[in-house]
Amino acid sequence: MNQHLSLRSGNPALTASTFTRLGRAAYSEAMTIQGTVNKTAVSLLIVMISASWTWGMPAGDPRAGGLMGLGVIGGLITAIVTIFKKEWAMYTVPLYAVLEGLALGGISRFFEAMYPGIVNQAVFLTFGTLGALLLAYKSGLIKATENFKLGVFAATGGIAMLYLISFVMSFFGSGIGFIHSNSTFGIIFSFGVVVIAALNLVLDFDFIEEGSEMGAPKYMEWYATFGLLVTLIWLYLEILRLLSKLQSRR
Repeated sequence: MNQHLSLRSGNPALTASTFTRLGRAAYSEAMTIQGTVNKTAVSLLIVMISASWTWGMPAGDPRAGGLMGLGVIGGLITAIVTIFKKEWAMYTVPLYAVLEGLALGGISRFFEAMYPGIVNQAVFLTFGTLGALLLAYKSGLIKATENFKLGVFAATGGIAMLYLISFVMSFFGSGIGFIHSNSTFGIIFSFGVVVIAALNLVLDFDFIEEGSEMGAPKYMEWYATFGLLVTLIWLYLEILRLLSKLQSRR
């Protein structure tokens, strides 16, 4: 395989061979950066509107837990469908945004009840990180070289494996303590995960730029939006986790 296309993103939704299998679309039907930006903005708005629903529910409302569960499970199923049926992305991505919004609203409400003000901090840091890395990428301060991609991909895979092992161990009354611990090592671990999640944004930017340059089909704008949403939601949750660990030590 051509070295230039060997690895485009550490995000599992944005894989190495995505564009090579699609062919080049007609110019009027091709993926563009501006089109992806517009669809990302719409999808983020959908997430926020959906999240406001579960966020605004009274404390202890049993519907909130049900909607959160629907968001988590439904979001996972929709994500899997999107990955395997990219051409459906224009339908599945808005649905994914709705479902993830339901989950994020409930999760955010839970953290906000324990640590007032933490959600505003996490939202600000998430979008601040997005803006800073986009500026650094466009200015050339950060370049998505092959070694950079390989390193981020390996680190992301390692974190996913660690979380999976901890999840399986939880069924046996055990787990990997430092993942949830507010100890010094636990905080360092969470900070490292936040950094890796943030660096995945650089790979997402590179993926979007690559798709535009190669004239990928128009529906890939929605698919690229999906990959960016996956990273942003992960980054937000990890920042929320890190801030909660820091505040619990006060």
